[in-house]
Amino acid sequence: MMTTLIPQLNADLSELADRVRNSLVQVTVGRRGSGSGVVFSDDGLVITNSHVVSGKGRRSSGDRLQVTLPDGAVVAGELLAKDEESDVAVLKIEGAEGNLPELHPIELGDSRSLRAGQWVMAMGYSWGVAGAAAGGIVIGAGPGLPESPGIGRDWIAVDLSLRPGYSGGPLVDHQGRLIGMSTMMAGLDVGMAVPVHVIKEFVKEAIGGGSA
Repeated sequence: MMTTLIPQLNADLSELADRVRNSLVQVTVGRRGSGSGVVFSDDGLVITNSHVVSGKGRRSSGDRLQVTLPDGAVVAGELLAKDEESDVAVLKIEGAEGNLPELHPIELGDSRSLRAGQWVMAMGYSWGVAGAAAGGIVIGAGPGLPESPGIGRDWIAVDLSLRPGYSGGPLVDHQGRLIGMSTMMAGLDVGMAVPVHVIKEFVKEAIGGGSA
């Protein structure tokens, strides 16, 4: 039984990571470095962390915002809206001559039903590795987690190390559905992610006239 179970598990996880990579992008601002992002809709919306695109207020008007797509193509990005408190930003990408490339939006999951012990995978551009992956389990989710940044804010705490480059990247469940966005480390091997329901609410507000 074990001789077939482990190879099948490895194959399933590799296939899941490949699916998620179809929606994973790299976000670069000038020469300040980069982070990750994820395709949110087929009309060119991309979500990432606010700190990835703003550098906590250090972004200058001359910095170019670029998005590297899963096929390696590099396109320009426009910042539509960001919120530093929730650390979410919404970008709009555009292809050559205004034509959008083929995009693969990630499937959205349910962050409100997360329970401690559930398996999750984070993906991003960690240490220059395109489509890097890290797996772990949920420690807890919801508002008021001990040691979580921001009193009263919803967070997902996961037992995995979100190395540099994972910021803004997708945190997915066992079906490859987006449940959160990797954001920061809160302790040794304790990663924090913004829940997808918080992201959806912000995107809805931003498209309806949020402030950048």
